[in-house]
Amino acid sequence: MTGYIHSRESFGAVDGPGIRYVLFMQGCPMRCKYCHNPDTWNISGGSPVTPAEIIDEYSKNLPFYKNGGITVTGGEPLLQLEFVTELFTLARSQGIHTCLDTSGATFNPNSADSIKKHYALLNQCDLVMLDIKHIDSDKHKALTGMDNSNILAFARHISDMKIPVWIRHVVVPGISDNPQDLTKLGEFIGTLSSLKALDVLPYHTMGVNKYKELGIPYSLENVKPLSEEAAIVAKKHILDGLRLVRSKV
Repeated sequence: MTGYIHSRESFGAVDGPGIRYVLFMQGCPMRCKYCHNPDTWNISGGSPVTPAEIIDEYSKNLPFYKNGGITVTGGEPLLQLEFVTELFTLARSQGIHTCLDTSGATFNPNSADSIKKHYALLNQCDLVMLDIKHIDSDKHKALTGMDNSNILAFARHISDMKIPVWIRHVVVPGISDNPQDLTKLGEFIGTLSSLKALDVLPYHTMGVNKYKELGIPYSLENVKPLSEEAAIVAKKHILDGLRLVRSKV
């Protein structure tokens, strides 16, 4: 099995617990307006690798990963689902912690084949970091080019399988910072039985130069970065919703 990657990071500290080997897969079906890696969008291209090559490279720095493991992110890693499944199966056979960082956008709850393939991958995941871009489906589509129905179904699927999940949410001024929407997001993730953490990430503009280099218009050019203080307020709204729904259980 050959996968195609955009890049790799030997010592990642923000992509799951501990120090991690991070693999950035090539290709993504969404077009998030704030994406800071638009060079990962195109599914064609990338550098070919095999699961065995990744494990060999990981093993060279094994002492550094004592409390970490391997994280596969993107792009969208689920576009190369079979490769990631084989990689994680090999990793777990050697006691390596596996983390999938995904939007869940490829999951189709109405397809038996999709459910089967995603189930096989999730069975090899120690942790899923799931990005929920927006809780409102129409606003999600305006932000990413896709609605969020399959993503929310994937979140429920993870929960049903009891796979630990960290929810990540980027707060963009004027787009995903509405208090009512944030509370609704909290109410949704409050129903996930395997929820272990919530990361609220402030919007930043560090990827703007890539758009210029690639000749891609950046539609959020006039949107200012979100302050840390505003991110803290946004997280409070989400947690209010989470506590509300769990108080009724």
